[in-house]
Amino acid sequence: MATLVSAERLDGGAALTLRWSDGFEARFHAIWLRDNALDPGTRSPDNGQRLITILDIPQDTRIETADHGDGTALALRFAPEGLETMFRADWLRARAYDGNGASRAPGWTGPEIECWDAGLAGSIPRVAFEAARDEPAALAGWLAAVRRFGFAVMSGLPLRSGALCEVAALFGYVRETNYGRWFDVRAEVAPVNLAYSSLGLQAHTDNPYRDPVPTLQLLACLESSAEGGDSVVVDGFAAAALLREEDPAGFALLAGHCARFEYAGEAGVRLRAKVPVIALAPGGELTAVRFNNRSAAPFVDIPYEAMAGYYAAYRRFAEILERPALRVTFKLAPGELFIVDNTRVLHARTAYSGAGSRWLQGCYADKDGLLSTLAALEEAGATPGPQPS
Repeated sequence: MATLVSAERLDGGAALTLRWSDGFEARFHAIWLRDNALDPGTRSPDNGQRLITILDIPQDTRIETADHGDGTALALRFAPEGLETMFRADWLRARAYDGNGASRAPGWTGPEIECWDAGLAGSIPRVAFEAARDEPAALAGWLAAVRRFGFAVMSGLPLRSGALCEVAALFGYVRETNYGRWFDVRAEVAPVNLAYSSLGLQAHTDNPYRDPVPTLQLLACLESSAEGGDSVVVDGFAAAALLREEDPAGFALLAGHCARFEYAGEAGVRLRAKVPVIALAPGGELTAVRFNNRSAAPFVDIPYEAMAGYYAAYRRFAEILERPALRVTFKLAPGELFIVDNTRVLHARTAYSGAGSRWLQGCYADKDGLLSTLAALEEAGATPGPQPS
């Protein structure tokens, strides 16, 4: 493990430069270090929450002394308070922000994200329900796969109505909506949503008309004897990257203007949202894709001069999503479930016949619970099982 080899104060203590034995170097501002001090007067030892506000920190805070000792920790003394505190060297390194302002092309993703295409079909991440329920490492591996790929499958689910909620409870909570705590997906005579028909469905993200949108969707199979009805998933981040590569101006249009989505299929329900099809954080990081032609409302937030180009980009993105090279197709058997990151992975289905039966149940949950559970498992030492590579 690399250790600290020097700590040099800059600008009279307004900042300092830290150097590690492997050559890594990072600068930290005194105000940042003081704000993130880990002493019990700054952070609660019980829950880690900050006990002070920014107004409690002197505006002229500076680093009076900096001692890197044996290289595993950094001891600091701040003036004018005289506060002394300690940081682990690995803690600081993991949170280094120096260099984060480097220019990156809009649409970049973090190292925890792996984009994929149809090649994932041969190594879909899977886990058995009982293993995920009883073995922390198995659950950690499955959740890590969802973080990495935005998609995973589970088998061995009990064949009873509502059992998929037990899966959501492994990592978080069901997000109840106007469709209920969970909902049945099978053909109806006059469906309130086209999902409840035997029609094929274009690749889409669910409920883009909600703000905030449900960030996870689970679909479980209880019956499957009808011809057709195969499930399809597409990595929206991979599709967005292709659009950026093939049509940079179109990518900028879909990211730079809001689309509108709405749902009014039930009495007393009028859901509306205004969001871009491709969402970028201020630093250009790709954070979400929302695409659902069935729920698209008239686009009214795009200038006249840009509308034709916007529609061309919208069509191009839809065409990319239909490319066989990006699509993973599979058929759920009774007792199987798949989960998708609903801000990233689009799902679709092929049409199915009226003969036989096809009964799926769906529910929504949110990524904050999944990522929290995964972080807690990893912190407790649960080593994720093998994942596709």
